[in-house]
Amino acid sequence: MGVPADKGTGCVLCRVMRGLAFGGFGAAVGGFGAKGLGADDQTAMIAALFGALIIGGLLNRRLGG
Repeated sequence: MGVPADKGTGCVLCRVMRGLAFGGFGAAVGGFGAKGLGADDQTAMIAALFGALIIGGLLNRRLGG
């Protein structure tokens, strides 16, 4: 229903949900990665924020949205 067959990014709700999912994934990777390397809690939170931004930016750039 209104979703292009080539990319599947036509639905606004689909793009928002995909962005939230991959942002959460990036935050988890960044935060737990920093904690695994011995960072304190505040540094892990900052790493989680940057992880979410990086994964979200890569996803946005790759899908052309």
